[in-house]
Amino acid sequence: MQNIKNSVRHYLSVYSGFLSTCFTQATSFRLNFVLLVAMDLFFYFSSFATVSFIFDHVETIGPWQRPELMFFIAYMLTLDQLHMTLISESFWVFSRELKTGGLDYVILKPINTVFNVFFRHIRPSTIINAVVTWSALGYYGHQAGLLWSDWILIPPLMVLSFTLLILLEFIVASSMFWLTEGLGINFLRMQMQQLGRWPDYIYAQTPRRLLTFVLPIVLVGSPPVHFLLDRSRWPYLLLMMAAIVGAAIVLSYVWKKGLRQYESASS
Repeated sequence: MQNIKNSVRHYLSVYSGFLSTCFTQATSFRLNFVLLVAMDLFFYFSSFATVSFIFDHVETIGPWQRPELMFFIAYMLTLDQLHMTLISESFWVFSRELKTGGLDYVILKPINTVFNVFFRHIRPSTIINAVVTWSALGYYGHQAGLLWSDWILIPPLMVLSFTLLILLEFIVASSMFWLTEGLGINFLRMQMQQLGRWPDYIYAQTPRRLLTFVLPIVLVGSPPVHFLLDRSRWPYLLLMMAAIVGAAIVLSYVWKKGLRQYESASS
């Protein structure tokens, strides 16, 4: 138990160093900081506007009316804001370091390589946008009729969603070990995100099964929101948890194999 506590303290201290470095870099380029905030805000508002425009012409989409689907979109945008802040930048850096040989200095450090590769680069600018996404989540959650108990469940459900999303992305990003250029993989990863930003019921039966059991990207957001709106959908959460365990096992295998495959660009 003491070893676990020491390990947690060590990783927290390392992560605090990551945060300090990233904040220093971000505040050194103020125009870039402001533009990133504006870009994300435009994306959030355009996402809400698109769904709102659709409901100007229809009453329901599948089983949900406007409040339920808008709450789902708000949930996914809140997850996206968390993802953009903590993880997204690292995928692009990983691609670049694989190509230049900079990964050598990362994997030689006495710390878990997945942690050091994917949690090292934080985007402080997007932290500001949390006010927008969480406010939208509260507004549309109220319209959807969420109870006080539902709001208590949202943070742990968000953690589950975030965990599954990044595990799937880590697996996809691991394929860069076998490629000479990782840019295409990053765009593929972003397209995968797009598939998960819509509820599962919009897909036909075969694509829905593929996106549930083969590439379980629809399990990132659909199970938590379905459960919050209808407690009888709790088995769907179990499927999501099983996907997290399965993705972690796959990542462990693929990442170790990728590291054995890796040859420094400087060698």
